[in-house]
Amino acid sequence: MKNTRITLKDLAKELNLSASTISRALVNHPAISEATKKIVQKKADELGFIPNSIAASFRMKRTQTIGVIVPRIDIHFHSLVISGIEEFAYNNGYNVTIFQSKDSLKREKEIIKILQNKMVDGVIVCLGIETQNCDHFKKINKSGIPLVFYDRVPTDFDANKIVINDFESAYLATEHLIKNGCTTIGHISGSQTTNIFKARLEGFKAALKKHHLPIEESLILFTKNLTYEEGVACAEKYLESPLKLDGVFCANDYTAVSVIQVFRKAEIKIPEEIAIVGFSNYPISRIIEPHLTTINDRAFQMGEAATKLLIRQIEEKDDDIKSETITLKTELIVRESSSRN
Repeated sequence: MKNTRITLKDLAKELNLSASTISRALVNHPAISEATKKIVQKKADELGFIPNSIAASFRMKRTQTIGVIVPRIDIHFHSLVISGIEEFAYNNGYNVTIFQSKDSLKREKEIIKILQNKMVDGVIVCLGIETQNCDHFKKINKSGIPLVFYDRVPTDFDANKIVINDFESAYLATEHLIKNGCTTIGHISGSQTTNIFKARLEGFKAALKKHHLPIEESLILFTKNLTYEEGVACAEKYLESPLKLDGVFCANDYTAVSVIQVFRKAEIKIPEEIAIVGFSNYPISRIIEPHLTTINDRAFQMGEAATKLLIRQIEEKDDDIKSETITLKTELIVRESSSRN
């Protein structure tokens, strides 16, 4: 038996018990006495018995596994979301399998096929930047697999969603700059094919309009992925602008850090001459000098909320929770990069 996998039948033969008794003892079934459970567990440990999770999954018609599709694990926001997902899943007896789409529609479609074959109990997704059509997710729905989207969510697809109010958050960040004396404010935006960055741009414009400040289109700069390098390029354009910029709202913290470094190198004082606000509260926002004012987008809580909603759908099988949208409240964290008072 040492060279082959120990089975329930092997344990049953060793202990002169039925396989069903062994099985129940190993899962702590109340119908089995504590004495028998101890004997079975001791023998299982002695022989190196490992439960066959695949067979158990077929019996329960459940794998206790959640599939997660994120655009990029190396982005701090998504790694925090994953932490929230794993924490809640682990505490509720579920495993997590993570896939990266790398913002590729083709890769996202391939992952969906893999997840269907792996028989996961549910799927949590943040859409890739290339994804404009969500027809490939209809296959998941048709398979009866519960589905929850977070952050970048479809607008024309009936599913559970966990989001923040990006418009309101951007409005709050921009108004903070205005209240700190900024009158000529730029915005570094993400791809306008993605709804969250559209909403952040609209929130930025709405705050300017509310306070009767001009919207300088030349100061609204667009990036593809909001990378540090794209932020440097945008900051250099601001330095060349004939307009005297005194505030910048960035759609993420990476680009905001770029602006701080480029302007400090140009010997422009922050926040006295230009105030800067980012978005997402990445760890670097507390390391960069001056420390960066930013929006806390509740990434960990978003992961928890998505998993909680998914597990409810898995276990309750309730049609009423297949199209619920939960909006998490964000927070403006004020630090030195924008504090002029």
